[in-house]
Amino acid sequence: MAKHKNNHTPTKIRFSWNDPFIRGIIYQVIIIGLLAFGVWYLVSNTLHNLAVRNISTGFDFLNREAGFGIGEMSIDYQPSDTYGRAIVVGLINTLKVSVIGIVLATILGTLLGIARLSSNWLVKKVAAVYVEVMRNVPLLLQLFFWYALIIESLPRPKDAYMPLPGVFMSNRGLQVPTLEGNAWSWIVGGLAIAIVLSVLFAHWARKRQEQTGSMPPVLRVSGLFIVIVPALLLWISGEGLHLSFPELRGLNFRGGTSLSPEFAALLLGLVVYTSAFIAEVVRSGIQAVSKGQWEAAESIGLSRSLTLRLVILPQSLRVIIPPMTSQYLNLTKNSSLAVAIGYPDIVSVVNTTLNQTGQAIEGILIIMAAYLTVSLSISVFMNWYNRRLALVER
Repeated sequence: MAKHKNNHTPTKIRFSWNDPFIRGIIYQVIIIGLLAFGVWYLVSNTLHNLAVRNISTGFDFLNREAGFGIGEMSIDYQPSDTYGRAIVVGLINTLKVSVIGIVLATILGTLLGIARLSSNWLVKKVAAVYVEVMRNVPLLLQLFFWYALIIESLPRPKDAYMPLPGVFMSNRGLQVPTLEGNAWSWIVGGLAIAIVLSVLFAHWARKRQEQTGSMPPVLRVSGLFIVIVPALLLWISGEGLHLSFPELRGLNFRGGTSLSPEFAALLLGLVVYTSAFIAEVVRSGIQAVSKGQWEAAESIGLSRSLTLRLVILPQSLRVIIPPMTSQYLNLTKNSSLAVAIGYPDIVSVVNTTLNQTGQAIEGILIIMAAYLTVSLSISVFMNWYNRRLALVER
């Protein structure tokens, strides 16, 4: 039998400078090497200069006693606690004002965006003036204005306004009744379970709608979960809650919960400023929906409000969500201006820490890492939500 020779010879790789592929790899290796050398030089030079000046480096200071107090906190903290716990308190304060600010700014900005498209001349012009004024006044000036207004216009605690029974307004802040007791951990756990159950039920409801065409009552069932599950866990735990009312004792109020002037001024400034930008996002999103959608909805008898809520806004979300993400990120990062009015956010707490310890580089890295983590978390969630709203091409 004749033997067949294998005519397939292996292809030789030729390393030639004239090959654009090889040349591109070489350029990338050189650039990466230069960047790595630059980072190494900066780090080594910084460590050398710190060592020459006998300045310690590292994050061991986080386990040392802080020795300073924090005026506003959501978790227990004493000056005898560590710097690490103090920074956690500052981070929680930042998250608190950011989350509440995002919710309130979204509500107010949406209403303003709709008002800018109103057929009522007065409503439309008032909304336009609000948007133009608030967008063009720097946020820092707004914070100073709101803080000075709260401090100087409201009376002292003994002459505090009482708009509602048990609610007091003074230059020390807003005091309101609060529920106190050992059952809060059970309630929070119940809310977490209820949210998980609501998400699972909503997922099942979408699958059922795809199969049968009928949509189960997701909102009503989710509301029942949120009410029943925490109440059931509270009943099982046997723990109780009692209502604590604020009372004037000496020069200040005791009992209840207090909204400090610094927190109120920061929250008000962030909401008022950011809502003006959100209003423009909402307005542009609504205008991006074709007029044919309005006409089609009106042709089947829907009122203008129902058309807006059921037809226009759901479609406009695909345009609104991406720029809305940027506004949420801006609000979170702008909360760092809290240091200007004395609100103890993470920037303020870390500034106090680095002034006491001298760990300036580590302190700045902590602030950068905190804001980077929060911003990326917001971006990931909003991108996930945006993908769920995106149209799927068949």
